[in-house]
Amino acid sequence: MNWAAGTQCVAKGDHRKPKPGELAYHKGDILTIPCYLFSRREARHNTTGEEGLISSTNVREREALRVDPSLSLMPWFHGKISGPEAVGKLQPAEDGLFLVRESIRHPGDYVLCISVSGDVIHYRVIFQDNKLTIDHTQYFYNLIDMIEHKSKLKVCGSFTVLFMSLSSPAGWLLDITKLTLGENIGEGEFGAVYEGEYMGQRVAVKTIKCDVTAQAFLQETAVMTKLQHKNLVRLLGVILHKGLHIVTELMIKGNLVNFLRTRGRSVVSSVQLLRFALDVCEGMEYLESKKLVHRDLAARNILVSDDSVAKVSDFGLTKMDTKVSDNVKLPIKWTAPEALRKEKFSTKSDVWSYGVLLWEIFSYGRLPYPKMSLKEVKERVEGGYRMEAPEDCPPGVYSLMTMCWEQEPRKRPAFHKLREKLEREMGEHSSSPGSERSLPAKMP
Repeated sequence: MNWAAGTQCVAKGDHRKPKPGELAYHKGDILTIPCYLFSRREARHNTTGEEGLISSTNVREREALRVDPSLSLMPWFHGKISGPEAVGKLQPAEDGLFLVRESIRHPGDYVLCISVSGDVIHYRVIFQDNKLTIDHTQYFYNLIDMIEHKSKLKVCGSFTVLFMSLSSPAGWLLDITKLTLGENIGEGEFGAVYEGEYMGQRVAVKTIKCDVTAQAFLQETAVMTKLQHKNLVRLLGVILHKGLHIVTELMIKGNLVNFLRTRGRSVVSSVQLLRFALDVCEGMEYLESKKLVHRDLAARNILVSDDSVAKVSDFGLTKMDTKVSDNVKLPIKWTAPEALRKEKFSTKSDVWSYGVLLWEIFSYGRLPYPKMSLKEVKERVEGGYRMEAPEDCPPGVYSLMTMCWEQEPRKRPAFHKLREKLEREMGEHSSSPGSERSLPAKMP
């Protein structure tokens, strides 16, 4: 038999004890032929992803594609529809949602339509040298091969898909020639972070570590383009040059954990601790108003500006949906019980995390649940255990922490309610006789 690359086959029997180089499979398994071969051909198992040699006599060609292209093999193919119709089918917009249509303007050509940051990008699929390509860098024998590849990488399969939206009138795409990188100031989840300068402005530049983490990296960028608030780290733009770079405002004083640990009680007053708590709360209230869930709220993800304003950063896990759709390693000590147990995230699970962040702030950067293992934390918190108040923590603030740690999410206050309570607490501390010295305009 002479099957084209991309042909899908069904195993006619079991092959459970493969020899070296052969592929193991069971009767009924679906296999894909990635290249032209004859009686002994290499195949990829559609479920396990493993590759190896098979015998063509043990498989038969899958018929569904020939009979009806719109069946299970190609649910993403919508035939000859217009661009506006494609946009309608991709609503509500969700990053990575896509379909393939036949072009009306160019009959016989295909168009890949992808939803990115609330917009739908239309990518003409080019037929060249008997192969298909979108960006002239990767070529495929057929639509199934192409979509399988793009589906695995989602938006990262072609960086230009995202950057087409970023280079729109919003002006998110920056010029690499105007960027000067300085010293390494840290390692983030996605790669190194550098201090730099862009057109005379001091900036922070987060660089991608590798293609494997690109999806989360791009997701963070897409989220940040939609957010503008004084207590969220501000995105300045992105650069495509030997990978991806996210350029943000430079937060001179680093993350809040290190800020508190290196200064301590002798430098940072309880009034300033309240100011930090209120800064974060206002940033989270804004996210709450946008129906966005941060899912990784912790003092390590709060950055401090030169004038000692705390701002929420690291939006890599931020989503509108409430389920973890990827294999994210959850920060157990900061994660609400229902999120650990059922992977159910919401603004109320962010509120739980905020309670832990308050504990971090008023303990001057101590690690939550001191001397407890992660297993012990999960078990004891589920059983009703809650941390005691940090030393010298105002009773009103500890009361807020315990409200955030209500077992039932619906009983936890919303961020706008927390802000109101913190403002009252701030007023009492600022006006009370003998209150601590007011903070200087700039802290060291």
